[in-house]
Order: sequence, then C-alpha cells, then structure tokens
Amino acid sequence: MKSYVCNICGYVYDPQKGDPDNGIEPGTAFEAIPDSWVCPECGVGKDEFSVED
Repeated sequence: MKSYVCNICGYVYDPQKGDPDNGIEPGTAFEAIPDSWVCPECGVGKDEFSVED
C-alpha cells in the first residue's frame, strides 16, 4: 500500500499505521478512508493529499 502526504503541512498517512486516534485502523488503504476524514495535523480534506514518492 502506498503512503500519501498532505500537500499543505507534510503529514504522511502510512496505511501500515493508519490513524487510530481518528478511527482509521492500521492496514487501511488511503482509498478506503471515508471522504469525511481530514488531515490530523492541519484539517484539510483527502483531496489535498498526493502519493508520496
């Protein structure tokens, strides 16, 4: 699974770790995260993330 980085603040969503503090279990692909999820660092939506190189 690919990691995604926030274009605004640089937060990296790692699917291996998920975002358990916000209800996203480890092993959850970025594409499977609900559209209502926002960056835990700066609050922008999923549309502000891109695949990490």
